[in-house]
Amino acid sequence: MRMKKISKYLFLTCCFLLLFTSKVSAFCPICTVAAASAVGLSRWLGVDDTISGVWLGGLTVATIGWTIAWSNSRKINFAGRDYLIAIVYYALILIPFYKTDIVSFHPANMLWGLDKIVLGMIIGSLLAILGHGTYLYIKKANGGHSHFPFEKLVFDLSPLLIMTAIFYFITRK
Repeated sequence: MRMKKISKYLFLTCCFLLLFTSKVSAFCPICTVAAASAVGLSRWLGVDDTISGVWLGGLTVATIGWTIAWSNSRKINFAGRDYLIAIVYYALILIPFYKTDIVSFHPANMLWGLDKIVLGMIIGSLLAILGHGTYLYIKKANGGHSHFPFEKLVFDLSPLLIMTAIFYFITRK
């Protein structure tokens, strides 16, 4: 029942946000806002932390991508810049989570030997990178053009949605 509510909220949020798109940039705002909406609603709706972590990981990767694109547009470039940006964003999320016991490594909130939020963030981050990389590869193979409208959205969000469903079935009680 909760998964139906979550799916409904995500679908409505995405549909609403599609009305206000003007152009697609590196990691489009629709993807980021959809991820942020999912993370914000998840605890309130009682969603397992692994699912929240998946979306938080996707949101973090999108934010890192935006920051790197912004740095490129301002010609801010130095050795290790991209790694520094990534480390700072993950630290800005994980340190406060750890200090407030949201990430506590408590045995009751662990899966496969990791805190559920951390596990979800790792997997969500990797899937966001994989989905976006797949989109870029397919677009390049098609002469730099998308095959259909909102193809980027589909490739960026599909891995996160699929992993959400997988974690739902793994963690449901």
